[in-house]
Amino acid sequence: MKKIFRLGELFCGPGGLACGALRAKVKGVDISIVHQWSTDYDQDTCNTYSRNICPDNPQSVICHDIRTLDLNELKRLGDIDCLAFGFPCNDFSVVGEQKGFDGKFGPLYTYGIEVLKIFKPKWFLAENVGGLQSANEGKAIKIIFNAMRNAGYKIYPNLYKFEEYGIPQARHRVIIIGIRNDLPFTFRIPSPAPYRIKTCKEAIENPKISAEAKNNEFTRQSSTVIERLSYIKPGENAFTADLPEHLRLHVRGAMISQIYKRLDPTKPAYTVTGSGGGGTHIYHWSENRALTNRERARLQTFPDDFVFEGSKESVRKQIGMAVPCNGAKIIFEAVLKTFAGIKYKSVEPNIAE
Repeated sequence: MKKIFRLGELFCGPGGLACGALRAKVKGVDISIVHQWSTDYDQDTCNTYSRNICPDNPQSVICHDIRTLDLNELKRLGDIDCLAFGFPCNDFSVVGEQKGFDGKFGPLYTYGIEVLKIFKPKWFLAENVGGLQSANEGKAIKIIFNAMRNAGYKIYPNLYKFEEYGIPQARHRVIIIGIRNDLPFTFRIPSPAPYRIKTCKEAIENPKISAEAKNNEFTRQSSTVIERLSYIKPGENAFTADLPEHLRLHVRGAMISQIYKRLDPTKPAYTVTGSGGGGTHIYHWSENRALTNRERARLQTFPDDFVFEGSKESVRKQIGMAVPCNGAKIIFEAVLKTFAGIKYKSVEPNIAE
């Protein structure tokens, strides 16, 4: 029996979650996820999503600030069976001021709750940074959990450490699966046991990136940056390396570990972000340069034929904001197995409901 879940997505980004969702499969069962509609406020991001996720239906991607969008308008784009929303995490990140619910973006999760109430999908996936657990002294996550329950869902939160699932990057994200209360299914956290640690070097070099690959332009480095990098060993940064005086960074306060930090080729990469200025590019383990956007996309497990729209800076931000495609795929496949009644290796959640 064929089963298709129509996916709606808020804060869709360039399509990391959607890429994982559309590629999710269950062996021996005809069950899948298809795109129905999505929203984001950034035009380049929406163009990227349309090009790669729904090239034959670009009008299904709404480019609009969610705070001024009539959510009922989404009904004209069709009903949905599932919802994904990686609500913007600026105010819950461990970096920055951590304004939480008082910040500009903190309350944006409420739009996801409203869509759950309007459409009543069978299940949802919500994603945020690991810092959500401690935001507002731990009160934020409880408020969000309660809102999801009050919308009519059983919730299954977990802090996923994606490097444990074969993603070539240390990226820790809180992901919450919700299943509607009237449905007789219980989600289990997929075990990382079937996966092996994958190094950044392996991800970037195997297979070799084609000379024709899109988004693979090099960043122009100043002679000073090139000289500084020549003294930095794999895994070191501008503060841990033995630099000559004229190349040292005289920064007051805390030393940020990712400033001019080289990758360690024997390990997964450190977290890919959207930043790049002031030495915050991700730097190659042996060459005196920053990674290209295509190399960064490899660390986020985007396929090489996934083309990003916009300027080089815009593309860098899109890649840094995305959920790793293969990490999303693993979680979506666990959801599909849940609804198909297929058992899979699981672990206990590391976040209390």
